[in-house]
Amino acid sequence: MESLRSPLARVLLPVCAVLALFPFVSPAMALVAGILIALILGNPFQALTRKWTHTLLALSVVGLGAGMDLRAVAKAGLHGLGYTVVSISFSIALGLWLSRMYRLNRDAGLLVTVGTAICGGSAIAAVAPVINAEEHDTSVALATVFMLNAVALVLFPAIGHHFALSQNQFGLWAALAIHDTSSVVGAGQAYGLQAQMVATTVKLARALWIVPVAFGVGLLWHRGMAEVAKVEKKGKKPWFILGFILAAALVTYVPVLHTPGHWVAKAAQRSLVLTLFFIGANLTRDALRKVGLRPFLMGITLWVLVASLSLAVIRAHIIG
Repeated sequence: MESLRSPLARVLLPVCAVLALFPFVSPAMALVAGILIALILGNPFQALTRKWTHTLLALSVVGLGAGMDLRAVAKAGLHGLGYTVVSISFSIALGLWLSRMYRLNRDAGLLVTVGTAICGGSAIAAVAPVINAEEHDTSVALATVFMLNAVALVLFPAIGHHFALSQNQFGLWAALAIHDTSSVVGAGQAYGLQAQMVATTVKLARALWIVPVAFGVGLLWHRGMAEVAKVEKKGKKPWFILGFILAAALVTYVPVLHTPGHWVAKAAQRSLVLTLFFIGANLTRDALRKVGLRPFLMGITLWVLVASLSLAVIRAHIIG
């Protein structure tokens, strides 16, 4: 049986990589498939998948910028600038504190934190290369986010109806408390058209905070975080974030680029799914044992606290 694992993996891994480029494969499916192949059969192409992971991550983030309309996002962002800044700052501070309480290594704790605070897998994908995160930390952070996204799609509409939230209230809550934009849109759609519109615009505005957060993390890392921790590796400077901004600006302000930008963004979404498959395939049993369950527990705790507090604030009509 052992002798069959490597040949099977040599066939199955490339086939699944190609399938990850098709629309019917979700990011969560790709990540889980990569993890299962790596843990059950092993990854005979690990050197290659590790190399491509970093390149595809950067290219995917740049390409996603081509799907952003800066004018619409800026309008939504200015409308809710105050509570967006407060909620992101609070979520990051709480997440970093919880990561210490759960005794996580800095990379895993930071990735789970930014994924919860901003926009799930996209934020993790943007920050991971900046801090040169290990693949197992990135995999666990992504798995945590995607698991909670699935739970949110089921629970949030039911909770919203239980508390009789208005369309606007639910849309705002979904944007503040659900990780990935796709899940925010899905939950909003299940609640109502107005909820979906509010949730989508607020979440897109929130997603732009990937840019300053990634830059901030990069600056902190290069100016002393690595030295304090006495580690030798250095994170990569987030120049690809500038590419994200440039792509968004070109598509927004050059009308002829609207249609090509749409297709570039679509290609980047599939590229990101393929990247998630590679990230999962790079996970090893030893790395998983090293990380343990604490990142999952920390992510669940952070998410429950953020969702509960944001719901309480919205129901009290402090925001919204």
